[in-house]
Amino acid sequence: MRILPLKEIPFVEEGDDLPELILQSAEFQGVPVEDEDVFVIAQTVVSKSEGNVIKLDNIEPSERARELSSKMEEPPSKMEVILRETEEILRMDHVLIALTKHGFVCANAGVDASNVEAGYVTILPEKPDKSAERIRERIEEATDAKVAVIISDSWGRPFRLGAVGFAIGLAGMKALNCLKGKKDAYGNELKTTVTAPPDSIAAAGSLVMGESDEKTPGVIIKDVPFELGEGSADELLRPPESDLFR
Repeated sequence: MRILPLKEIPFVEEGDDLPELILQSAEFQGVPVEDEDVFVIAQTVVSKSEGNVIKLDNIEPSERARELSSKMEEPPSKMEVILRETEEILRMDHVLIALTKHGFVCANAGVDASNVEAGYVTILPEKPDKSAERIRERIEEATDAKVAVIISDSWGRPFRLGAVGFAIGLAGMKALNCLKGKKDAYGNELKTTVTAPPDSIAAAGSLVMGESDEKTPGVIIKDVPFELGEGSADELLRPPESDLFR
């Protein structure tokens, strides 16, 4: 498996043609787009291109936001944005864990002040799967290659330190790989094993994309073990009735 960084992509702004910027980056670096390539694209640049960037000076905090901001050590205006993106607050201590309108469970409802100008925050794309599908369609039209696209975001995890990439948008790839009924190396039948290739690939991509000043908002991954097909990031969400920790 080869993870190739997409460099030379300028700072993305609202209305920019993100698929074209991705293709230009690949061409500039001499990286051919081939069947079964996987593009992992950072949520931040998708949000920027779609206009999901908020200037905090334009936000009037509610009383609830002001109350929580002192507890969470966040600016009241940012806390207001977090509340607007939150369907339900699940836990709150040193960080606010929210159920977003998309059904994701993550810190601060995905509102992020990193890799954006000071005084601004990004929010998650409104429909990440549709965003991934638009990018995939444009790349396939331009190259005639059958590819998959993952929109990734870096989240913390219960019981483990350190953030890793998670797939929040998906196109061209099956979301889950059910191994129930298959045999392991010793001939034992697998009873419950289901893997999530999109999350594994997003985590691999995040190693190259980085989290600080790498200026690498995406990667092309070649020779990836996955199955082309219709998939949705919604399929990766654990239903509340089977969530032992919520």
